[in-house]
Amino acid sequence: MSNLPQAANSAPTSETDTSSASITLKQVTPLRCLIGATLSGSFAFGMYLTTHAIALSFAMHKIQSTNLAVQRISAAVRTLVIGLTTLGMGVFSLATLGLLALAVQLTIRQFRQKVEPRTGN
Repeated sequence: MSNLPQAANSAPTSETDTSSASITLKQVTPLRCLIGATLSGSFAFGMYLTTHAIALSFAMHKIQSTNLAVQRISAAVRTLVIGLTTLGMGVFSLATLGLLALAVQLTIRQFRQKVEPRTGN
């Protein structure tokens, strides 16, 4: 058997699956999305500050070697470091935007369900 949690729509196959599914699957709410967006946004801002500090440090401390190989390797490493911190900042920023959009979508969906009259016989 697989250790992956079952989808919310699928029916559990045994009693043990029911208890594990109720523990592992939590309801997605706008509040959870906003908390996640806050955490992700703070990580993105931290990565921005880190990228800025590293870039300033690299700009202030030039490479002190006349060896061409050392200069090229140093430039490649500096580019890699700045690129990775920028990539981290971008990933966390996109996660923040996605979580904020999901919170708005869930809020609109909840509002529509409350406003629409239930027509059932």
